[in-house]
Parts: sequence; structure tokens; C-alpha cells
Amino acid sequence: MTILVTGATGQLGRLVIQSLLERGADPQTIVAGARDVTKAEGLGVRVVHLDYTDPASINAALDGIDSVLLISGSEVGQRTAQHTAVIDAATAAGVSKLVYTSAPKATTSDLVLAPEHKATEEAIAASGLPAVILRNNWYTENYAADVARAAETGVLASGAGDGRVASASRKDYAEAAAVVLLDDGHIGRTYELGGDVAWTYGDLAAAIAEIAGREVEYRRLTSDEQLAALQAAGLDEGTAGFVVALDAGIAGGALADTDGTLARLIGRPTTPLVEGLRAA
Repeated sequence: MTILVTGATGQLGRLVIQSLLERGADPQTIVAGARDVTKAEGLGVRVVHLDYTDPASINAALDGIDSVLLISGSEVGQRTAQHTAVIDAATAAGVSKLVYTSAPKATTSDLVLAPEHKATEEAIAASGLPAVILRNNWYTENYAADVARAAETGVLASGAGDGRVASASRKDYAEAAAVVLLDDGHIGRTYELGGDVAWTYGDLAAAIAEIAGREVEYRRLTSDEQLAALQAAGLDEGTAGFVVALDAGIAGGALADTDGTLARLIGRPTTPLVEGLRAA
């Protein structure tokens, strides 16, 4: 069985390849797809050029591939078309398994990021490909900048209110991807994945305080206050509005659910918040 990991030079992709190797996969059966192959040094597996915007590169990368991990792209607004290009090529190539990293409750969520993931899941279903959907909650590493800023200022400011986030470390999600790539018993399943603990931003402030060795205040912002603060910090209106919408989704509970599925898949507890933040 030959496995293609797309986006392999990204932070998640590298960890997936590492997890596959740690779980005994033969390096010769793993192919790393990368838009910039010069960034693939040290992966320890074969590397091919794969650009989500270049169908020819996708078709070439899929030659001889049995299973594909489609790691969702990072270009918001363009991802549905990019993902569909991979799905179409995988269908044409007759791959036996497609695994996709989606978003929590992608087909029903009001989260601003959800629509592109919903459309991708629908394209996968329409393709008829044997598939596994991994609906990853937030990565703890997403908060590395908040840790640095709050450690300096003593303030964690957000519009997330009392919303909870069931985050886990990228390594946790990468291990889950490796598990389902190596075991065909997961085909047809959709997994809602998250950390064992759903924490509040008050908990996040306390975790940062523990790491930084100083008091950290959690300051709740209204959407208007947050928008103004982000624009004052240099973000353009569209990007600032996107961040505000994300936090509004968190406040509404979009990332709060956790049922232990991720821990069961990887066979261990997920990485605790403080530990994950320290590593980040």
C-alpha cells in the first residue's frame, strides 16, 4: 500500500509522516506531496511536486498511489476548488482510500471556516471514493502568538466570551491520521476529533500565567472592541473581521464538544493544554 500525504512540508504534514514511520510504515511506501520540494529535506521519504492549483502536478503525484491524505489547504476562499482538484484526480486514479482533514461539525456548523469544508465533504461523497473524514478541532499551537503576547503584556484579550475550545496538539491529530491511513477498518467513518478537555479562555490565561510565571488577565471584548483592536494592530478590515467571526463562533460553542474519540484512536490521552503550549 502506497500512501500520499499532501501538504507534506506543512506543520501537520510533517508530523503525519513522522507518525506513519513511528507506527511501522515502510518509508518506501510513503510519498510526500509538496508545492515546494526544496522544503522537504529531512522527511525521509520520496518527495513529489504537488500544487493544489496545478492539476497536472496532482495527476502525476497520484501515479501508483493507493491511499491519499488530503490535508486541507490554507488559502481561505480558494480551498473548495483546490480540494476538488485532488478529489477528481484521486477518483480518476482509482485510489482505494481518501482521508480528509475537515472542521468540527463541518456540515452543520455556523463557524466561518465551515462552508469550504462542507463543500469538500460533499465533493468526496459525490465522488464515491472510499473515505475517512477527520473533523479536527483547533490546534493548541494556534495560540502560540497569544502566549507570547500575554506573557509580555499580562493580558489575554478575546471576543470568545465563555466559549470552550477542545483543542489538541498537532501531534495528536497527526497520529490519528496515521492510524486511519494504516487501517482500512475506518473507511466510511466521520470522526469528530478534539482534546480530552474543553477549556475556556480563562483557563488559557491561567495556562499562560503558569508558563510565563506572571499573572495574566483574561479581558473579554465585544465584537466591535475586538475589531477595532485588531485593526489598530495593523490587520486589514477583512482579516480582522474574519478573526472576530471566528471568536464569535467559539463564543457560541462551535469548538466546545469533546467525547474522547481522538484519545481512543491514538491509544493515549491527548496532550494537556499547558504541555502543548510549552512545546509550541
